[in-house]
Amino acid sequence: MTAALGPRTDARRHHDPSVRGFASDNYAGAHPEVLAALALANEGHQVAYGEDRYTDHLQRIVHSHFGPSAEAFPVFNGTGANVTALQALTDRWGAVVCAESAHINVDEGGAPERMGGLKLLTVPTPDGKLTPELIDRQAWGWDDEHRAMPQVVSITQNTELGTVYTVDEIRAIVEHAHSKGMKVHLDGARIANAAASLDVPMRAFTNAVGVDVLSYGGTKNGMVFGEAVIVLNPDAVSHMKHLRKLSMQLASKMRFVSVQLEALLAKDLWLRNARHANTMAQRLAAGVRALDGVEILHPVQANAVFARLPHEVSRRLQERFRFYFWDEAAGDVRWMCAFDTTEDDVDAFLQALKEELAR
Repeated sequence: MTAALGPRTDARRHHDPSVRGFASDNYAGAHPEVLAALALANEGHQVAYGEDRYTDHLQRIVHSHFGPSAEAFPVFNGTGANVTALQALTDRWGAVVCAESAHINVDEGGAPERMGGLKLLTVPTPDGKLTPELIDRQAWGWDDEHRAMPQVVSITQNTELGTVYTVDEIRAIVEHAHSKGMKVHLDGARIANAAASLDVPMRAFTNAVGVDVLSYGGTKNGMVFGEAVIVLNPDAVSHMKHLRKLSMQLASKMRFVSVQLEALLAKDLWLRNARHANTMAQRLAAGVRALDGVEILHPVQANAVFARLPHEVSRRLQERFRFYFWDEAAGDVRWMCAFDTTEDDVDAFLQALKEELAR
């Protein structure tokens, strides 16, 4: 190797690695095993645009989790995964039924509607979860040319409120949607946390109960970047390869997305990371419950804790630890744990919260 291609770098660290927060599992870095996998895939040349050995091998790993008919389409990010998946499931006149709190409705900048050309038909839910009865509030009017046609039900596992659908709840949704001629998409940005919470394989609440397409999340579970659209029912979609390109989600150096997914899924890294994040959230919730002046708003079933506390306490606490308001007017906040959250991180946060409440 010539000197010009040697390991020299002029990059410098621009952050303090000791700073921790509870704002998002996206704030965490990459798991060391993922970084090692990236280095492993980096040597030499591989065919671009998904015709590489790593993307090919990823398909066999995906089969082991989601069955032999599953096919993974690596993409750059979660919004891209959702928009591409939903386009593949709908006609131009189609609509998607989702919870009012769904990420596709609240946190994707209108991308499903603006970029995907979809109409979202939203339903208020008390806990972020749809039910057959709630779906029926929007699942009607298929022959009404004045109304966008409901063609897909999109659910999030686990939900944006940190709650987890049971296997039976998703089975009931899928059976109900299919009985009406609708397809089912599952936004699995934190699917690993849900599987860890339920203590079941991911297949138990996806392909085994008839979900048609899955947006598989890796970034929140230890990857540098990247997610995947996993087609579980090939008959439910059309032209996924073309839609991925059209949606600007086709990576030229796809091996670097695929090898990260392989690092998570080939063995149990996905589950180890998720279990740890969930355990840290339970530790945080237990500590919060012992404090006066703080109310936990939703069941803590994955790696999120939603709480309500005095606004001025949250503002002072945010000067010490980064986190977000969920509903600032009500004083509701969200605290997220990640695969690298430590017991010391949780205990330090609880001590700071206790001090600010005492003020």
